[in-house]
Amino acid sequence: MFAMNWQPTASIETLRERAKLLQQIRAFFAEREVLEVDTPALSHATVTDVHLFSFDTQFFEPGANTSNTLYLQTSPEYAMKRLLAAGSGPIFQISKSFRNEEAGRHHNPEFTMLEWYRPGFDHLDLMEEVSNLLSTALQCADAEKVTYQSAFSRYLGCDPLEASLTELKAVCNEHGYEAIAKHEDNKDTLLQLLFSQIVEPNIGLQRPCIVFDFPASQAALARISQTDNRVAERFEAYFKGIELANGFHELADANEQLARFEADNRKRKAMNLPIKPIDHHLIAALDAGFPNCAGVALGVDRLLMLQQNKASIEEVIAFPVSRA
Repeated sequence: MFAMNWQPTASIETLRERAKLLQQIRAFFAEREVLEVDTPALSHATVTDVHLFSFDTQFFEPGANTSNTLYLQTSPEYAMKRLLAAGSGPIFQISKSFRNEEAGRHHNPEFTMLEWYRPGFDHLDLMEEVSNLLSTALQCADAEKVTYQSAFSRYLGCDPLEASLTELKAVCNEHGYEAIAKHEDNKDTLLQLLFSQIVEPNIGLQRPCIVFDFPASQAALARISQTDNRVAERFEAYFKGIELANGFHELADANEQLARFEADNRKRKAMNLPIKPIDHHLIAALDAGFPNCAGVALGVDRLLMLQQNKASIEEVIAFPVSRA
């Protein structure tokens, strides 16, 4: 009668290992006197990034005639930055984040994210700490560190910072992506296609690899380098074909951040995507004074997959979206 598969997809033994990993992460930050914080999962604003899709719901406040739209956060970043502006000092958070994307081997719409911020650090300092955390959790060698430009040149034979749209289309054609490249006029879309399909599968196979200095056009919330304005002070970490972390030397300029959010929404309009509400709490916090700092988000479920040598995210979480 009740034939539904109610059981967890992860074994109880793996769930015990998950608990140990969370304890290990907390001990890592406790040793470094980094404060654990807890910020809201629901917010009146959300990300404007054209590549991120948030969930939303309606909040019916008692006595009100209309409802307000609230968004489940794709990461706790904005609220944590408000704490930094308020003088929190170094902070970390292990929280649920939500992205309305396809579920797959490395993805679940609800997932666990570790995010931390280090006042006084730049992206290079934080890359060292990410490497330390990975070697602690995975018992592996320290991470290799390569620039985006050298990784791209190594595996694709072209310079991503100087290549024209025509040259990038030619590289796409060489690797079998002619159908996608043919009608694409955005260089970053082609760069991201080539990086995800050709570079990522080749890096970090024996030890973690941290790629840094992404193109300035992919800065997101990172600072533009003062020594080379073609690149942003942003990094990503990879190991055994899995993207693990995304970090920034954080942009502190409120006007520049607002301009980037507005530019995102113009792109959304051009792509017929819904315009998203800008988080003006974050803009006000940046305007009030934001410390020089670096921050990073790391996928805990993916980290556990690597630690336990599991092939699918469903093997390390109790109830994926298919059984939620």
